[in-house]
Amino acid sequence: MDFGMAVNLVRNGILEVLIISAPLLLIGMGVGLIISIFQATTSIQEQTLTFVPKIAAILGAIIFLGPWILNSLTQFTVRLIDSIPSLGK
Repeated sequence: MDFGMAVNLVRNGILEVLIISAPLLLIGMGVGLIISIFQATTSIQEQTLTFVPKIAAILGAIIFLGPWILNSLTQFTVRLIDSIPSLGK
């Protein structure tokens, strides 16, 4: 395996992680923004008000996006295993 192949493997792995985590992070950020706006307008400064809805939204997103995440990770793993013979060259 040469340096270019190693860089390509790492780049593909990082890209896969970014693609999988982006929807969950965006949902968490969106819920956090909505809760922050609600807190600013009502002057409620309770910390659990931001924590619990974010956790619930991300858990719901994991349940909803779970099959897609699992399929994406499975395809990445299969591509990685299929590339093993070419790594020895």
